[in-house]
Amino acid sequence: MEVAGKKRDKFRELASNRTDKALEAIERIGNLSNKQLYEWDSGEVRKIIKALRDEISKVEARFETPSARRRDRFSL
Repeated sequence: MEVAGKKRDKFRELASNRTDKALEAIERIGNLSNKQLYEWDSGEVRKIIKALRDEISKVEARFETPSARRRDRFSL
């Protein structure tokens, strides 16, 4: 197999695995909405949603103009 084909296959494999893990993590964040198990306020929820949206925006930008910048750790 040619090098470009191997790179594409590796991209597809990693992209599928990493996207699936990210979606599972987002689903687990959604599970925190259960008020019977957790207590939270709307400000905390807005902060979580903003962090997720901001990171998606960074991913989109990196595919437009790739860079090596890493994200900051999230904290409430």
